[in-house]
Amino acid sequence: VQLVESGGGLVQPGGSLTLSCAASGFTFSRYAMTWYRQAPGKERELVAEISGFGSNRNYADSVKGRFTISRDNAKNAVYLQMNSLKPEDTAVYYCYAPPGASWGQGTQVTVSA
Repeated sequence: VQLVESGGGLVQPGGSLTLSCAASGFTFSRYAMTWYRQAPGKERELVAEISGFGSNRNYADSVKGRFTISRDNAKNAVYLQMNSLKPEDTAVYYCYAPPGASWGQGTQVTVSA
């Protein structure tokens, strides 16, 4: 199983970013996919999850209405559209897949003026 995140960067408060996670090594559509994040000095927390065919989505209360998770099973990819970003969204964002309890390497998101 391999997960590769991309799309992080530095953005001003109120700005937007879209994260991508490219997956390989397993039957992608069979599994829910999850985005987590970890800020300095804090525990890793669930941000959003999406079921195998995208019919069910769940979000942390802190990102509801601002973030949207989606997936493209034809491309074996999951995305996280982040709008109205706040400084407290600053963290390393990770993609997670159940097979093998696999994690990507993470992508840094920094929200700062």
